[in-house]
Amino acid sequence: MSAGLAGRVAVVTGGASGLGLGTARMLRDAGATVVILDVDAGRVADAAAAQAVHGLALDVSDDAAAEACFDEIEAAYGPVSILICCAGIATPGSIVRRGAPMDLAEFRRVLDVNLMGSLNCIRCVVPQMIRRGRAGPDGAEAGTIVLTSSIAAFDGQVGQAAYAASKGGVAGMVLPLARELGEQGIRVAAIAPGVFRTPMTEGLPQKSRDVVFAALPPFPRRAGTAEEFADAVRFVIGNPMVNGETIRLDGGLRMPARL
Repeated sequence: MSAGLAGRVAVVTGGASGLGLGTARMLRDAGATVVILDVDAGRVADAAAAQAVHGLALDVSDDAAAEACFDEIEAAYGPVSILICCAGIATPGSIVRRGAPMDLAEFRRVLDVNLMGSLNCIRCVVPQMIRRGRAGPDGAEAGTIVLTSSIAAFDGQVGQAAYAASKGGVAGMVLPLARELGEQGIRVAAIAPGVFRTPMTEGLPQKSRDVVFAALPPFPRRAGTAEEFADAVRFVIGNPMVNGETIRLDGGLRMPARL
């Protein structure tokens, strides 16, 4: 891919593996200054060194830590103009188990990382994008934010209530955020991937993995790749008419209620 993002600072949460890592490589190849964020400091350092990008450890659900992290990024590299939120967890489970209610902390943690973690990073990066926009040429785009939803937001399966709620929340806030931030020259969109091979899906219990991968669409009858997700991100960044929308990236897959 030819360079086209030179001079822009891009942050990718969940950037040490999976969809985030593939996106970080794409942004690097397109000429951006890339900072990956992930919760595991060792994994971030290894990924950053291997991909020739910058890296910082961050739990995206930690308010104070996120503020400090984005301040550090701006001080070191300049204001961020691209934010890609890929950090996410999936903890499948029924809300009633053997007649007893689930531990609410499990549900809350999924929401904290997937939904609140995305909003946490957005609130920290938007002031930087606004400052950048004011300093730039009239009418220039100040920033682009791409969130990661999921087809679970629309086709959530039995046992996915927490994950589906978190990803539905991500999809639900895209349009109001795009409307709010559009006055500042900031676009907001989301991608809702289907079945992709990532450490998150590969790390599911074997029974859950069997269910997920059994639902592959007729064509292409395979899981998606991080590179294909990154291609979609690049399209969003490059097309100013993509705003306030959640794009399904699933090969035509529609998940059944249960397999």
